[in-house]
Amino acid sequence: MPHVMLIEDDASVRDGMELVLRRHGYDVDTAATGEQALALLDGPGGAKVELAVLDLMLPGMDGFEVCRRIRARTTTLPVIMLTARGDDRDIVTGLEVGADDYVVKPVTAPVLEARIRAALRRAEPSGPVRGAESDPAGLVIDRAGLTVTKRGVPIALPPTELRLLLELSASPGRVFSREQLLASVWDHSFLGDSRLVDAAVGRLRAKLEDVPAKPRYVQTVRGFGYRFGPL
Repeated sequence: MPHVMLIEDDASVRDGMELVLRRHGYDVDTAATGEQALALLDGPGGAKVELAVLDLMLPGMDGFEVCRRIRARTTTLPVIMLTARGDDRDIVTGLEVGADDYVVKPVTAPVLEARIRAALRRAEPSGPVRGAESDPAGLVIDRAGLTVTKRGVPIALPPTELRLLLELSASPGRVFSREQLLASVWDHSFLGDSRLVDAAVGRLRAKLEDVPAKPRYVQTVRGFGYRFGPL
């Protein structure tokens, strides 16, 4: 039974979402503030949490800072943002600090549950069984072990970023549209948003590239999408 943490300060929204998730078979921990959520994650039950649903507009520590602190603790916990306004700046900022996905409130139960299922699938260990690939600059992608190193130093990638890297690098030189990447990595063929792809690419470049503004690996093909430079 998947274990979800719901971080939402509005009691009526929180109770409604908790009821929906429990009816769909999830174990749920709830927190009204970011401070409460981080304390729960640091506590003895924190290791059981498999996904966080995080409201951005929290009292005290806002959702952006909570997401940053979650990412400082772990790269593997999927985080879905909740935003009331759908403001582009809020969404982009949330994705840049490490959220895997977002939904705009009010959100229907089927949409929320579908996003959670998709995020949990991305977090499951899977991928091609081919061996490691490397290039002269020292980037090594171990597709069987699902690890990435550069010049011998491990690079910690959240599940969404790792899946995006595996998808792109499986076919070096091939151009993928944002829609193709949304369908294959996020499973958003009917709910897609290119901001998810662009933000994840930006985070990948910050971790993989010597000069993120001049990417060697994750390259933009203007007007079409992205491709992976040959290893």
